[in-house]
Amino acid sequence: MFSKSNLPHDPLPLPDRFDWTDDEARARVTGFFDLMARRHTVRDFSDRPVPQDIIETAVATAGRAPSGANHQPWFFAAVQDAGLKARIRAEAEAEEEKFYDGGAGDEWLKALEPIGTDASKPHLEIAPWLIVIFAQRWGEFDDGTRFKNYYVPESVGIATGFLIAALHQAGLACLTHTPNPMKFLNGALGRPGSEKPVMILAVGHPAEDATVPAVAKLKKPLGEILKIY
Repeated sequence: MFSKSNLPHDPLPLPDRFDWTDDEARARVTGFFDLMARRHTVRDFSDRPVPQDIIETAVATAGRAPSGANHQPWFFAAVQDAGLKARIRAEAEAEEEKFYDGGAGDEWLKALEPIGTDASKPHLEIAPWLIVIFAQRWGEFDDGTRFKNYYVPESVGIATGFLIAALHQAGLACLTHTPNPMKFLNGALGRPGSEKPVMILAVGHPAEDATVPAVAKLKKPLGEILKIY
């Protein structure tokens, strides 16, 4: 993407400017809040197919996120192949069995009890798509030499938020899944050592009988997450 010989700083006029009134801005942000307040993490997916172009547009949206030095230190591997999803499930469950068999520690397992999770992850095969998110520790110039990426966790986290919002905008549900360790994903997906897998997003339509744990509906009120100075 980057060329050593062509890294100019050319200030451009702001290409997009939204000249909304306060009332218009208020209506838009309230509408977006209402949409996102209806987002729910689910573990029960339908096998209804999701067109590839919807996934591509959601990932393209994630790629518009801000990042440290504009290095865009992320990569998204979108998996729909049944055999590959089965492999990912098998390897993820192997790690999860160690986690739930004492590797996590009593406090962590106690915190998970209200969510009702265990080592079985059928959603990794049932959901029509798995999007594996990788963080790139370093990038490469066009001549193959490396350059350091900055604020990688922060940048990838912002991009992931963009992605989840875009998928919800399309009416899709997703589940964040972080087996530990996740190095097996590099091998399964042929990704280089410069990339660290940080999350699997199972993506699709919720099953007709999908449920959410009651505790997941408990959100901190605004007064607990905001202070105006």
